[in-house]
Amino acid sequence: MAATLSTVSTATTNAPSVGRLLRDGVVASVLAAVATAAVAGAGQAAGISLNVSGAPIPVVGFAVMTAIFATVGLLIALGLRRFTARPRTAWLRTTVVLTALSFVPDLLSDAAPTTKALLMTTHLIAAVIIVPAVARRLS
Repeated sequence: MAATLSTVSTATTNAPSVGRLLRDGVVASVLAAVATAAVAGAGQAAGISLNVSGAPIPVVGFAVMTAIFATVGLLIALGLRRFTARPRTAWLRTTVVLTALSFVPDLLSDAAPTTKALLMTTHLIAAVIIVPAVARRLS
């Protein structure tokens, strides 16, 4: 019986914890939110319009939207962790596809080319910060 308990204990210890996944994901999400807002603010300061369809996107809106979609991403990571045999691989494939799809609204928007490029850059920045941080916690 003792051998069975130690085997179960070892298997449980080696699995990445949900708490660490969430902690690292939230930290990365906050960093990404700050980074996207900073890039948007820098772009605006450099003369890039933040107007889409004639309405300006507030700089804080970049942080808010990053936080919202990062939360959705963390929920996806939790689902993949629970329901797939290889959650890290599934996470990486999923996030590459979702990042590419996130460019579609930017490309189709009624905005200046520089604005579109700035929007897509913020998507990439968020992905570069969040995706590896979460992937490290998925086995």
